[in-house]
Amino acid sequence: MSMKQDRATRYQKDSLTLSGTVMLGTGVMIGAGIFALTGQMAQMTGSLFPLAFLAAAIVVSFSAYSYIKISNAYPSAGGVAMYLHQAYGDRLPTGFNALLMYFSMVIAQSFLARTFGSYTMQLFGGDDSGRMVSILGAALILAVFFINLLGNRWIQGVASVIGIIKIVGILIFGLVGIWLADSFAVDSSTLGDTNTVGDFLGATALGILAFKGFTTITNSGSEVKNPHRNVGRAIVISIAICVVIYTLVGFAVSSNLSLAEIIETKDYSLAAAARPALGDYGLWFTVAIAMVATAGGLLASIFAVSRMLAMLTEMKLVPHRHLGMPGSVQKHTLVYTVVLGLAFTTLFDLSRIAALGIVFYLIMDIAIHWGVLRYLRQDIKAVMWVPIVAILLDLLVLGGFVWIKLNSDPFVLGVAVVTIVVIAVAEQVYLKSSARKKAIEKDTLADHH
Repeated sequence: MSMKQDRATRYQKDSLTLSGTVMLGTGVMIGAGIFALTGQMAQMTGSLFPLAFLAAAIVVSFSAYSYIKISNAYPSAGGVAMYLHQAYGDRLPTGFNALLMYFSMVIAQSFLARTFGSYTMQLFGGDDSGRMVSILGAALILAVFFINLLGNRWIQGVASVIGIIKIVGILIFGLVGIWLADSFAVDSSTLGDTNTVGDFLGATALGILAFKGFTTITNSGSEVKNPHRNVGRAIVISIAICVVIYTLVGFAVSSNLSLAEIIETKDYSLAAAARPALGDYGLWFTVAIAMVATAGGLLASIFAVSRMLAMLTEMKLVPHRHLGMPGSVQKHTLVYTVVLGLAFTTLFDLSRIAALGIVFYLIMDIAIHWGVLRYLRQDIKAVMWVPIVAILLDLLVLGGFVWIKLNSDPFVLGVAVVTIVVIAVAEQVYLKSSARKKAIEKDTLADHH
């Protein structure tokens, strides 16, 4: 009995306020997205990269509709996993797409960690080898892991303080950067015209990665006060905050660096943009804000994704092994998530991490909208045309992004395809396995007693 209680997942009802949930959401969104993606987007679409952020916001706004409608009807700590289960049941589409979402979130953690390392090293003249970037990123993941062990109140408190600091700091950077800039435009004279439709769609796909953190809010459904209203409200507020901040910062960077300079410093372009505007003090200020923002984003992301994996375990959609660890399933999934995050942080650079994350996320996102159209539309009272537009927009930007990567980095697409196939096959094998049947029978028997 005690062992059963010890292993059970525990969700603290009403332990997260609306403001705390918004801070957790923006904590994931305003992290590596704005700090590291700016340069990568500029490399793809040239002088139009600030507009690519706006295009990404439009795509995400249509996507958010499905999540808001489902969360209002079925708030859950499982978030996306539970939404998929409501639509597809105990079948392959649920487990497969939920695992794509899980891995995209773990990849996002690695993206945050490496961005933290890239900006921190600007205080020491950079890191050409990338070794210290990996070490600092891994150290941050471990520090955030221990904070997550302390519980919801600590997580919400730390995330709220960090959220306020970074939002205010980034707003100051954007406003001062634009105020001191010589012009309110990108100097693209040093590069040719690369602004094709495919380039712009590829940059828009990366921009979506800067907004996709809103989905982590759905994993707080069992712990948010008045979840039937506040989960959806937190999603809307978080996206709105990020639209303002991303647009402001995008134009601040483009006004202080030439396009060639933005691309050259793509892993730390905000810090590079601060130097001509504010000198060394501006550089130090921006690096400090980046360190705070990425740490806060990592804290919120690990909080959400470990709960999602715990829910998948409860739903018997993924296997689980205690491996001799004490404590609840949530503690175990936290450990697994951190270990995977450490592996991605040390194995991949920022551009490849971003590419894997956006491919996994967009495939899962399309599955969510199709589930709403095919199975949930009447239950959650959703209009038909919004999910249809969301699917079309997802396919459009995914196609553009894949085309860009086919020509520039086919290896990362190969890794993505192989990973997707492995996840699908492994999930199908587990769903049909005797181990899963025994686990279901064991839980049924325990509930009966």
